[in-house]
Amino acid sequence: MTPVLFVGAGPGDPDLITVAGRDALAEADLVIHAGSLVNPDILAWARPGARRVDSAPLTLGEIVDLMAQGSQAGRKVVRLHTGDPSLYGAIHEQLTALEARGVPARVIPGVTSALAAAAGLGLEFTLPEITQTLIITRAAGRTPVPEKENLQALAEVGASLALYLSAGQGEEAGRALARGYGPEAPLALCYRATWPDARLVWTTCGQLDATLKAEGLDRHTLILAGPAVAALHGRASAPASRLYDPGFSHGHRAAKRHDGP
Repeated sequence: MTPVLFVGAGPGDPDLITVAGRDALAEADLVIHAGSLVNPDILAWARPGARRVDSAPLTLGEIVDLMAQGSQAGRKVVRLHTGDPSLYGAIHEQLTALEARGVPARVIPGVTSALAAAAGLGLEFTLPEITQTLIITRAAGRTPVPEKENLQALAEVGASLALYLSAGQGEEAGRALARGYGPEAPLALCYRATWPDARLVWTTCGQLDATLKAEGLDRHTLILAGPAVAALHGRASAPASRLYDPGFSHGHRAAKRHDGP
């Protein structure tokens, strides 16, 4: 019996899969991928003889059956998830079902779209003295969120925020974000970050729903908010990190003295 490998495919660009993920695909006998989300070009890393199965039309039971049967037959199985499997990947239920059958599994992380979008923007989520926290969440929709994690409450923290899976709730999300950050606070709408058809659209909390509809942006759109996003949009300066300040000492560098004028 071989371990099932849950692999993060990354945000879309085939080159942004990890080396470990690429190697897992190259050795796989069976690749079960989320066809509605994973860039099909990433499957080019799989060996030519590997069986490829799109999980989009399958139920949880059917997916688990495929993984368990492959592992029990000694085949190398890769369960390929978009982004990083730990974020909205529904891996807990899959891992639990495999464990109940005595099937071993391991997770290989991937680059999530919030980090890929930030890289494309040149955005630092954690600006010194402005915000040191990044909240990753989604708006309530067909699947609820815990009441204490409602979007308005999280926005009122005032930290950087990456809103996944919420373009279809633009009206509700915009209202909640406006109450937390203010209606004129800028938002970065990142559509399919790192894909060939990637788009960036700037809007405000108050105009979120109207912009999503006018631009035809759908569920593949990530919404970035918060003071770091506002600073980037306004090209505002931010305090420099103390890490590289000559007067700041740490375990690898003593503080430099400034004698004289």
